Amino acid sequence: MTNGIPDKDSALWSSLPVAALLLTVDDKIEELNPAAEAFLNLSARSLRGAPVWDKVMVDAPLEEAFGRARTHESSLFVNDVDVGSGERPPVQCNLYFAPLQGALGKMLMLISPREISYRMTQKNSSVKAAKSAIGMAEMLAHEIKNPLAGITGAAQLLSMGLEGADVELTDLIVEESRRIVKLLEQVEQFGNLRPPARKSVNIHDILDRARQSASVGFGAHMMFVEEYDPSLPRTYVDPDQMLQVFLNLLKNASEAGQPGGAIRIHTFYEPSLRVRRADGNSDRLPLQVEIIDDGPGLPPDIADDIFEPFVSGRENGTGLGLALVSKLVTAVGGWISVESVPGRTVFRVSLPLVPKEEAELAGEE
Repeated sequence: MTNGIPDKDSALWSSLPVAALLLTVDDKIEELNPAAEAFLNLSARSLRGAPVWDKVMVDAPLEEAFGRARTHESSLFVNDVDVGSGERPPVQCNLYFAPLQGALGKMLMLISPREISYRMTQKNSSVKAAKSAIGMAEMLAHEIKNPLAGITGAAQLLSMGLEGADVELTDLIVEESRRIVKLLEQVEQFGNLRPPARKSVNIHDILDRARQSASVGFGAHMMFVEEYDPSLPRTYVDPDQMLQVFLNLLKNASEAGQPGGAIRIHTFYEPSLRVRRADGNSDRLPLQVEIIDDGPGLPPDIADDIFEPFVSGRENGTGLGLALVSKLVTAVGGWISVESVPGRTVFRVSLPLVPKEEAELAGEE
């Protein structure tokens, strides 16, 4: 027996796709699996021997029900509760408790996040909303941009014969016309149905380009921290579109942060993540990229709809940046989600590996 888990079961314990903890009779963590380390964002070394309720924070009164389950050696199920730790914001989960057979008083605790299924539903809804705007976007962009060009040109000609306050008015016309054109160009991108030019790329190369561009432009007031997994394999995406995705996410994080704040770019491998396609088959999305800022967080009233077009938490925001990000990530078979609490907002982009046949063709491992 190793750390409370029978040797013959250790491989099964380590392979469980959900966070699992073995609790002692005095509610301390005796053992945990790798999924629990990843979920709590804490090492096994720091968790073993610690009181479970000091490390696993559950937004529900569990003590009485858990005590009855332990006394009667029965199972306990708790659905739809927020679970977090000191190192990660809470997410909605289902909890399962069961006595460990042959070990009196010890309990197993399983934590099953609901965020994956919820975010997949959220993403599919945002894609439908984006598609519904395509027809209107193409028509409006074409019909409005042409007369705007005429208005801009006329205002510039008028300004040549004016002075003082009159020139300021014509400059205002030109400036506002150009702003509307930029907005229309963003809307037009929803009408671009060109399939992505996918190929094998190193995601860190794209992230470096995005970071460099951000650090000398819109993010010059922020500090960028790279937390890269150097062993991450190559992904299969359109590099130009993915560069736009990360530029939009970094711009969003920069606008949320205060001068001197930090934006962390974190990459890691999560082999258990799969998503189900419309045809019933599932795809692996093990490559994870997180853009993390320390801003005030998303307004609660828009957090659930943040990837839908024309939803924005900023006073003068267009609400198109994150909707376009969702559209581009979805086009390459990826998935995007967000977790936000005051002081920590995490946008996670999950991406596929290079298909085996493409990797063989390119001579990659």
